[in-house]
Order: sequence, then structure tokens, then C-alpha cells
Amino acid sequence: MALYCAISNEVPEVPVVSPSSGAVFERRIIEKYIIENGVDPISGKELSVEDLIEIKTPPIVKPKPPSATSIPATLKSMQDEWDALMLHTFTQRQQLQTARQELSHALYQHDAACRVIARLTKEVTAAREALATLKPQAGIVAPQPTQAAEAAAGPGGVVAIGMSAEVVSRLQERATALTQERKRRGRTVPEGLVTPEQIRSFLTLASHPGLHSASVPGILALDINPSDHSRILTGGNDRNATVFNKDTEQVVAILKGHTKKVTRVIYHPDEDTVITASPDHTIRVWNVPTSQTTVLLRSHEGPVTGLSLHPTGDYVLSTSTDQHWAFSDIRTGALLTKVSDSSGVSLTTAQFHPDGLIFGTGTENSQVKIWDLKEQSNVANFPGHVGPVTSISFSENGYYLATAAEDSCVKLWDLRKLKNFKTIQLEEGYAIKELCFDGSGTYLGVAGTDVRVYLCRQWQELKVFNEHTASATGLRFGHHAHYLASTSMDRTLKIYGIE
Repeated sequence: MALYCAISNEVPEVPVVSPSSGAVFERRIIEKYIIENGVDPISGKELSVEDLIEIKTPPIVKPKPPSATSIPATLKSMQDEWDALMLHTFTQRQQLQTARQELSHALYQHDAACRVIARLTKEVTAAREALATLKPQAGIVAPQPTQAAEAAAGPGGVVAIGMSAEVVSRLQERATALTQERKRRGRTVPEGLVTPEQIRSFLTLASHPGLHSASVPGILALDINPSDHSRILTGGNDRNATVFNKDTEQVVAILKGHTKKVTRVIYHPDEDTVITASPDHTIRVWNVPTSQTTVLLRSHEGPVTGLSLHPTGDYVLSTSTDQHWAFSDIRTGALLTKVSDSSGVSLTTAQFHPDGLIFGTGTENSQVKIWDLKEQSNVANFPGHVGPVTSISFSENGYYLATAAEDSCVKLWDLRKLKNFKTIQLEEGYAIKELCFDGSGTYLGVAGTDVRVYLCRQWQELKVFNEHTASATGLRFGHHAHYLASTSMDRTLKIYGIE
């Protein structure tokens, strides 16, 4: 039976065995290793030269000691070098094995750390989103009803306090001033208004897909700041409203607080304030610089479907599926009046007349109704549509009302004669989401399956934009119609104009 050295893997001349590991070694090699390291190379336990046990084997006849100048001496030197090399190689193998184990352990720890970091990052993101949702609640103004009002409160707990003589007087004064201003403007075209030929040459100048979340795609509402036409307000399916500067292409503010999608938005004409409505039954008034809700209106017991700001800038009109329209103070959060539609159907949209004394509402059963705000009474009805009314818009001249429903047509009404004088029939299946006159009443925009612009009075189609890949949901004209903005379910805000 041949013995082999555990270090050099050769037959040892003087074999010894280690009592620690039981391995066989060449004495001269193991002694060198013990002198340098003091441990068994196999087990790693402490070992001394005295502990080694020599193994009795048949004697090997050794040649005479070679002289330093002979070939055998050279061979002996080479043997010594070989032994040293084997010893070094063995040490290297051990160190390599140890390094492999340490690397494997380090990689395992790194992988575990990455998993923990990813989980913590996810939790921090969720916590930040929750904090952002809760933060706007601070400082919210809510009406404080009297004990008598609390006793008379309905299921929603909000009571209409009534329109005081002071409020009615303010409404009347504002209406008189606006009427006189409209008469002064007369039939003249505003200086600087874009011409129909320029409208025809409009191109898509920009497309912005990053204003709302991609996980819940769709922009549902749009408005432009009347005093700063570079600022655009959008409401999305992601429950947020976004203020965007089209000139710098930067998001100014993201308004988080609604618990459901934002379906209606208004930019205040005189203040850095916006108003939003949602199917979560609430209307929020926001301070844009702080991105916080300043007033929370709970005027309805159902999803809010329509929203319109009174020309005074102090009151807001809203409609809901709870079959009521409401008139609220955005400064105090007070509900001034709430009126039920006698037809007993859901209201779908609302819009103030430019003078603010009358307004229109659309219903689920195809009716367009005109209301007197001061008397809180229905003064005229415009039948003729088929399907729920989706949008209504008053012209700035105060004479025309444009309405749309799920019947793929736009109807124009003369408010002086209370009759329909023009119907624009679109393609079958065309879904109209919003109508919008420009600030001068010269152009009418239609947003739906595509985006279209019509010239008023002639009601001639000027331009069709097909750039959206999904249904268009919002449409607004910039100052003097120098540009046109539209939003869509494809998550983009598009800007049209002249290059």
C-alpha cells in the first residue's frame, strides 16, 4: 500500500501522520509548514513537530550526499524548490477556498440587503403618498352650522344657509357691470384675435404625456388660467390635479387629496387658486403655491358632475347625481342654496351664463335646463337631444348656448328666442365630451373622438385635429385663440398653434 503526502501528493521518503487530521505528510514538508503556521494544514488545528507520528516503512537506500557541484546536488536543489512550490501551492489552494466561501457569504448578504432596501423603499414611497394625501387636509375651512341648522341637516349633514340680500346684491351688481361691458365691446372683433385662416394652419406644437400617472391613464378635465395663459390645469384618473406651465414645460404643482378621479377643474381668474370636483362627493379649493386644500365643500350626497365659477370669483355652482344643483361660497365653505331638479333625474353638467344671473344644467334624460339663480327657479327647457347631456357652453356674447349629448350632435340655442337655430350633426358614434367657446365668442371647439374648431355665426368647420390616440376629454382656447389645448384618455396634453 503506497502512502502519499497530503501536501505534495508524492510518496514520502519519511512519512509522518498528524494525530489531528490523520493525514500523511512528508516530514520535511510538514515541519516547514508547522514552523511557519503552527497548525495542521488539513484540519487547521494547533499542531507541533513533537505531535507528529512517524510511520514505519521499509527502509529506502539513500544515495550518498551529493556535492554542490554535481548533477545530483542540482537535482537535490530542484527537489527542495519543488517542495517549497508544492507547499506554496497548497497554501494558495486553501486561501482560494476560504476566499470563495467568504465571497459566497458576502454575495448572499448583498442580495438580502438589496431585498430589504427595495422593500423599505416601497414602504417609504407608500408612506409619502399617504402623507401627501393627508397633508392637504390641514387648514381646511369647513362651514360651522348653528345648532338650529344642525337639527335641520339632511343625511349629508350640510345645510344651505340661504342667499342673503347682500349676496343677491353682489350678483346683480356684477351682472350689470358685465352686461355694460359686453355692450361696449359690441360687434367689434377683439384686436389680436387669431383669424380663421390662421386657425386652419394650426399644427401640433407640443405633446406632454407625463402630467399624470401612467398606471391609471387618462386626463379627464382641463382649464387655462385666464390671467396667465401659460398655466394649464388638468384633472386625471389618478385622483390628482396638475398645474403645468406650457412655456417652461414644468409642472408647477400636483394637487393630491381627492379619493377618486378628478372630473372637473377650474382655474380662478384673479388668484393663484384652483377648484376641483370628483365622484368622491367633494369639491376642493386649492392654494397652488402650497398645493394644499384651503376649503373643502361637501355640498352633495353623490358624485359631483358639473362645476362652474361665478363671475364674481366668490361662488361656485355644482351639480350631482343626487339630482340637485348647489351654490356655495368658496371663501367660507358655506352652502348658500341647494335645489332639487323636479324631473328627479341625475344632473350631468353645469355652466354659468357670462353675466352670472342665469345658468344651464344638463340631465341624464336629455334635457337642457336654464335656471334663474336669484329666484332659484327653472325658467326654460331645451329638449331635442337623445341620451345624457355631456356638455354645455355659453358664448361670451351672451346670446348663444351650445349643447351636446350622446347623440353625436351639437345644438346651438338662441337665448333670446329660446329655440334651437342650428344643429351640427357629426358622424355616427362620435362621442362629444366637451364644448368650449373662445373668450371672444368667435370660435367653438368640440372635443371627443377628435378635436374640431368651428367658426361661429357661419358654423363652418375650420380645423380637425386627429393627433390623440384616444378620446379627447377637454378643450380650451388660449388668449385671443393664439393656441388651443386639449387633453385625452391617452394621458397627453397637446398644444396646437402656429409655428
